[in-house]
Formats: sequence, C-alpha cells, structure tokens
Amino acid sequence: MIINLVAGGPKNLIPEFHLYDGRNVIWIGIDRGVSYLLNAGIKPSAAFGDFDSVSEAELAEIEEAVSDLNKFKPEKDETDMELALNWALEQEPESIKVFGATGGRLDHLMANIQLLVKPLQDRSTVHIEIIDTKNILYVKEPGTYSVSKIDEFKYISFLPITPAVSGLTLENFKYPLNDCHIPMGSTLCISNELIRGHGNFSFSEGILLVVRSKD
Repeated sequence: MIINLVAGGPKNLIPEFHLYDGRNVIWIGIDRGVSYLLNAGIKPSAAFGDFDSVSEAELAEIEEAVSDLNKFKPEKDETDMELALNWALEQEPESIKVFGATGGRLDHLMANIQLLVKPLQDRSTVHIEIIDTKNILYVKEPGTYSVSKIDEFKYISFLPITPAVSGLTLENFKYPLNDCHIPMGSTLCISNELIRGHGNFSFSEGILLVVRSKD
C-alpha cells in the first residue's frame, strides 16, 4: 500500500495526480489539498485539517464528499501535515508520498522537511518522499544506497540535516567523494549528477537529505 498525502501548497507546484495513482494507492487530503483532489475527480479516503484555508462553500463540499473527516481547531500543537502523517505512519504502508508541501510559507516548508525524519525516529522502514513539479526529497540514515538516473531530475544534491554527515562517499557521480565530512552549512554537495545509469552513496554518521531536481 502507498499513501499519497495532498496538502494545500501552491497548485502550480503539484504534479498531475494520475502520474502517482494505482490500485494500491490511498489518497488523503490535508486542508485545501482536499479540494485539489475533489476537483481532480479523486475522492480521498480521509481528510485532515482545521480547514482555515478553504471557503465555507468548499468546506461544505468537503463535508459532503468525505466520510472520514478529521477536523481540528486551529489552536493545536501539530500542523495539519503532521497530524495526517502520524495517521499515515500508523497504517504501516510501503511508502508515503507527500504533495503540496512546498512553496508558499518557508516555515511550513522547513517543518515539512523535518517531518521526513519521523520514521527514522520511530525505527520505521516506511519511505517518505516530498514531491513537486521540480523536486523529489527524502532522507536517509547511515548506510549504503543506490540511485538510478532519471533524465527529468538530473541534479542530485546531498545536505546534512544533522550538525554534520560523516564518511560520505559518492560513486558514479560527476563529482565523486570518498569518506568526506560534510558539516551543516556546506554547499559542497549541491547539483551533482550521475555519469552512468546508476550510482551509489554511503555515509557513516548523521542524517542526509537527498534532493533530486530539475531546472
């Protein structure tokens, strides 16, 4: 099972939903993201949010269309995204894809990126990606990983989201590295590219944010 979460970020940054649909996919709407799904002809299995970013007419449509509606007061300790993500992780899916989480407010973007570490904190194996029309983001803990070349997203950047990442090695990349220490704030690993069909990256300490991008 794959759970797709759709939040209310700028619509122009959200890919076409049909590219990520399938038999084992469950769609979940978050605040204005519920309206995005309904307008695309997709009825979400559940919805989460305080719905302070939708009109009264849109909220009425949401309440009529979605049976599993989880409505919260605006005064709460978690964002709508975190509440939905917590629910998604409890379902123990194969992976979670998050849309509508970029653009707009920078504090929301930074919080959403930090939410990617939730499975690591809980020792879960669920893979989470934030996806928009120009980027795919995910995090990894120490280990060795393979990445395949995607022509549409040719740039691959590596950023520590802990104070540092140690032992970073990049193989089959245009700019290879061997056992390199990358402190937070370094731009050394921005805009790398694969030189073959696939490459490997590995590191020994820290948490690494991987960003695949296109111009």
